[in-house]
Amino acid sequence: MSDDLVRVYVPATVPMLARLPEQGLPAGAAHAVTPGLREWYAEGDEEELEYVAFTRAAQDALGLLHDDPSAPRRRVVVSVDLPAHEVGRGDGELGSSTVRLTQPVPLRAVAAVHVDGDEATDDVAAAAAVAIAASAGDEDARFTVDGVEDHELEWYDVTELELLLRTVS
Repeated sequence: MSDDLVRVYVPATVPMLARLPEQGLPAGAAHAVTPGLREWYAEGDEEELEYVAFTRAAQDALGLLHDDPSAPRRRVVVSVDLPAHEVGRGDGELGSSTVRLTQPVPLRAVAAVHVDGDEATDDVAAAAAVAIAASAGDEDARFTVDGVEDHELEWYDVTELELLLRTVS
């Protein structure tokens, strides 16, 4: 019996992308269209729900940048397709898109890579610096973090990973 695939959006950094071919992406928190998200946003179609999960992964990438000040100031989201049994339940809260990856994600599961362009780096740097304060409820920090969402992440095919790493490192 084949296992259904689930599209998962994994927040990452450029250094994590560099380790992807050899080590995969680490197990941990990610985002997907969950039952809680579907129930919360009942009017949303599949594309809208996926956009919400993707956007939340991009927000989580700011926290990763906050924790790694040496990483290039670009949000990274890796879209992966995983067997459902490899995607653990998240917090189960209404509206949540959080899921747990139960094991490292291999390169072969990557569908696409999304990275901020050059024009976003100043805004991403400012948002990463206040990401923790924003998540704790600081309104000024939240404004800075929300401002980075004006930048759309650029799409890259997984076959372009090596070229991408040469241009953003």
